[in-house]
Amino acid sequence: MDKKNIIDILNRIGELLEIKGESPFKSRAYYNAVRILENLNEDIETLIKEDRLKDLKGIGDALNKKITEYYTTGSLKYYEDLKAEFPESLLELLNVPGVGPKKVGVLYKQLGIKTIGELEYACIENRLVELPGFGEKTQKKILEGIGQYKKYQGKYLYSEAYGQAGIILEHLKTLKGIRKIEIAGSLRRRKEVIGDIDILVASDEPEIVMDAFTDGDYVRDVIAIGETKSSIYTNYGIQVDLRVIKPDEFPYALQYFTGSKEHNVSLRHRAKEMGLKMNEYGLFKEDDTNILVADESELYEVLGLEFIPPELREDMGEIEAAANHSLPELITDEDIKGIFHVHTVYSDGSCTIEEMAHKAKELGYSYLGITDHSQSAYYAGGLKLDDILRQWEEIDNINKTISDIRILKGIESDILPDGSLDYPDELLKEFDFIIGSVHSNFGLSEEDMTERIIRALNNPYLTILGHPTGRLLLSREGYRIDMRRIMEEAAKNKKVIEINANPYRLDMDWRLLKTGKEMGIKFVIGPDAHNLQGFYDVKYGVGIARKGWLEAADVINCMGLDDIIREFRKGE
Repeated sequence: MDKKNIIDILNRIGELLEIKGESPFKSRAYYNAVRILENLNEDIETLIKEDRLKDLKGIGDALNKKITEYYTTGSLKYYEDLKAEFPESLLELLNVPGVGPKKVGVLYKQLGIKTIGELEYACIENRLVELPGFGEKTQKKILEGIGQYKKYQGKYLYSEAYGQAGIILEHLKTLKGIRKIEIAGSLRRRKEVIGDIDILVASDEPEIVMDAFTDGDYVRDVIAIGETKSSIYTNYGIQVDLRVIKPDEFPYALQYFTGSKEHNVSLRHRAKEMGLKMNEYGLFKEDDTNILVADESELYEVLGLEFIPPELREDMGEIEAAANHSLPELITDEDIKGIFHVHTVYSDGSCTIEEMAHKAKELGYSYLGITDHSQSAYYAGGLKLDDILRQWEEIDNINKTISDIRILKGIESDILPDGSLDYPDELLKEFDFIIGSVHSNFGLSEEDMTERIIRALNNPYLTILGHPTGRLLLSREGYRIDMRRIMEEAAKNKKVIEINANPYRLDMDWRLLKTGKEMGIKFVIGPDAHNLQGFYDVKYGVGIARKGWLEAADVINCMGLDDIIREFRKGE
């Protein structure tokens, strides 16, 4: 036990007291003690053993007892009791530049924020602006601080890694010595969380490629430079491995380094049964003759398989389906005809309905479903009856003035703890469609949460179950829920399940989509957009849908306007 340990725990107690909202005199006493000990020239162990610590001005008897208890036992009951009053993850917020204990206390008490991921999401949803002591500038600084903090955490959202990879590819594509360049690894397979980035280059001039790669403006640190492989950390903190491959070996390397490992093991087993040997350098006959292929498609063809899209390469039956020529024709970005799950200034969005409509039209969509928060979401400016009527009138007027796009009247209704929706049936039936989502009471047991959502799925006015597990990637696990039962109930009641395209959610999980499809469930890809930029998240939802084996026919916003209106009215 040294002085630093004691200083750290005293400082932490001061922070916890501030978070709790105790008298500032209490926390100040601990901070003063920290400064006293930091400037202490005498040996603190000697002072404790001789019981002279209490004689220091600013320490006193109470603090002396606590410090002595911590020194002699290695723990401090007062600290442990205080810490137990808060979620363990809450203190991590203090690592974000610009977020002090008082702000943490406000964030926790007012918005229930207890993780950095929840804080980041709240900033993106514009929820800090109206909080006392915050404002727009503070919110922006906090968001920047979160970005700094996340640089060193080792796991990244797909969207973050995708953006970094794009910058590198743009830089390298200008080189004349590059014949082919592709992203590989889990990023190419569109996994929702990425550890690092793999890039493959086909070139006969590896030195030129390596020099250019390690000299880009995106480089924070160079980890290693080699003849065939180099590694860097980007300014964002993501590790990037680049391999230079001989052009005639590129198809084999691209397949190998795309993975997944499980997919590759099954593929090599199939090759072995055909008397072939397969690795990152080629596909070899028994006499070691390489079977030359022009691309991955030919490689799979030699193995008697349809081309397997990278998103499906997770060893979940894709090889068997490819052998039987029964792979799905996966959904594409171009299949999306309209957008649902959009927030405006009526609740916690930052744009007007008209601004969102013009953006949707610019992107080529033919309909836009507005879904501001319902009245129980007071923290997000949930709509009261007067707000709804005013919004409907505005939508009617905009629909008369903007051509080639139809605005639909929706709401994101909270699913209340008892499973009911947030408005009386007389009002619910007047909406064009209703997304039902859980935004509170996440701590229910699995049975209670499952029953809560099942009751909502039996409401005749619910159209779509929004972000069904409530997870926030890299920060909050989904609430406990029996998804099998939920899917069975959704199928029985012909309810749509959302694939929330916001890169912080990507919920429903892709691992469940194939099963849902087999049960006859329809899905919707919703960006959960709170601003114009949010529309561009749709592509992340499409990626998840592709990983889940979904086709255009499985996703309702691949329907045209007339079909979607009929779809919503069929239950009337």
